[in-house]
Amino acid sequence: MGQQFPVSRRTVLRAGGVIGGGLALGAVSMQSADADPLWCHRFSLTQQVAQRVIFSYPGATPSDELLQLIRQGMVGGLIFFGENILSLSQITEVISELKAAHAQSPTRDLPLLLMTDQEGGFIRRLQGQQPVLSEKQIGESADPVAAATSAGAGAGAALHGVGMNLNLAPVEDVFRTPGNFDDQWQRSYSQNPEVCGTLGAAFVRAQQATGVAATAKHYPGLGAATVDQNTDLGVVTLTQSAHDIRTIDEFAFTPVIHAGVKLVMTSWAVYPAIDPVYPAGLSTRFVEGELRGRQHFRGVTITDALEAGALDPFGDTGQRTVLAAKAGMDLLLCSARDVSQGQAAVSAVTTALRQGRLNPWTFELALERVRRLRVGLR
Repeated sequence: MGQQFPVSRRTVLRAGGVIGGGLALGAVSMQSADADPLWCHRFSLTQQVAQRVIFSYPGATPSDELLQLIRQGMVGGLIFFGENILSLSQITEVISELKAAHAQSPTRDLPLLLMTDQEGGFIRRLQGQQPVLSEKQIGESADPVAAATSAGAGAGAALHGVGMNLNLAPVEDVFRTPGNFDDQWQRSYSQNPEVCGTLGAAFVRAQQATGVAATAKHYPGLGAATVDQNTDLGVVTLTQSAHDIRTIDEFAFTPVIHAGVKLVMTSWAVYPAIDPVYPAGLSTRFVEGELRGRQHFRGVTITDALEAGALDPFGDTGQRTVLAAKAGMDLLLCSARDVSQGQAAVSAVTTALRQGRLNPWTFELALERVRRLRVGLR
């Protein structure tokens, strides 16, 4: 299945996953104490693919169809939005139901990834819970590091309290202009990349100390987007130079990576200075070249919403998902509140693997990174 290389799979894995073109796919050593190089072979290919797909659902109650998919080992995780959360007690009960379904799954040894956006300020899916301050308010506070640390600890406690284990925060975008895409909702710490990196690292350390994984986003950064440039709605092209991308936008992610952030979410903007064709989350130049190669990130990558308008030129859910997997994305985020979207993603990646359109070695490397993340959240 797929292209053959003149080295064994075990050699590739032991070497940290460096294959054709010299791009590091992430240091996944099968000699690690927690490694299990054969775990995935206990499951069907479709079940393996499903461990990399994040589902979503409409309303306050997960459907019987979704619960059955979970029992069958066909769901890697779920994302929760405001419409799913009526109260803390309600979402706690829902998560208990989801976990009970997962306990019957062949993949039950790996906890479901249960995530939301609990950034702080305006962006809090768990209303009334920490962090109260927005990132901008933290950056402008009298003691920003202490405020970021408190925010991270508060976010972790809030999510852990209802049974979630992953937060899609902090935002590491370095905003350029007051009132722009990030700043209008106070989603950036600062116009200074050093400040963004320092505060993001403090948030990450404090949150991950609670057992809840953090996600730095939106790599390499949406800080140059104007108020009208929203990747959820349409194509966004950001024209800063490669030098600015690396010394301002990407620079802010470096301290967070060094702090051990578990995940990085890529953006759907196009940055022609580095890749004139593909948005960052579909771009091997960004995922493997910049993030893993130049900045040495060895954790899990996650896409932004696969239904985003920015991806309209790249086909339907299946086509987008395969392109993202090919670019090096580990987790594939289906957040349209439609269970069939997640099913389409699983089907498309499974078919692409069977047809040899995705490299099976890189697939297994991504799957191992996801496995290690999930085991570490227990």
